[in-house]
Amino acid sequence: MLVLGIAGGTGSGKTTVAHRIVKRIGSRHVALISQDSYYKHQPHLTSEERSRVNYDHPDSFDNELLLEHLQRLRAGEAVEVPVYSFAEHIRLSETVKVSPKPVIVLEGILVLADAPLRGEMDIKVFVDTDADVRVLRRIARDLNERGRTIESVYAQYLDTVKPMHEAFIEPSKRHADLIIPEGGENEIAISLLASRIEQFVQLQS
Repeated sequence: MLVLGIAGGTGSGKTTVAHRIVKRIGSRHVALISQDSYYKHQPHLTSEERSRVNYDHPDSFDNELLLEHLQRLRAGEAVEVPVYSFAEHIRLSETVKVSPKPVIVLEGILVLADAPLRGEMDIKVFVDTDADVRVLRRIARDLNERGRTIESVYAQYLDTVKPMHEAFIEPSKRHADLIIPEGGENEIAISLLASRIEQFVQLQS
């Protein structure tokens, strides 16, 4: 099994890169896992308290469960990936079954910031996109997909997103084997990465 880790700041295009890889290689050979599914489950907190959690800090993720799932997939076992509600900031009761595939693509803002997770990765990628582009994409996503107000998005960006990017996400770039500027717009880099993965899949066939 080949595990590909794709990191990058919010709105960098890492999810687009991950989906392009899956589309190029084919879902028969690739399983996609998002770190966003592994936000910690905190039902003991009130809705208001959960809304104030710093979700851009490494401690907000249940990376131990994520690491366990990666190791079980390597061992040939299927796993039940949590489903997380961004509107309620809590895990839902249902899960998504992910079966072992020749290639696992793991994407998330902080997947390269965690040493045990990095230890499970065969290829580490960082998607590097200008901050102004990232913040505009973040605003559009949070307004259209997560039901946020412009005031809450603005406050969150200044209070947690920007400082956490500078403290944890940007420094994790040094662990990358490959840096892709401009994310999903970088056709050449995505093509080269996909070709490397295709070679691996062909060797397994």
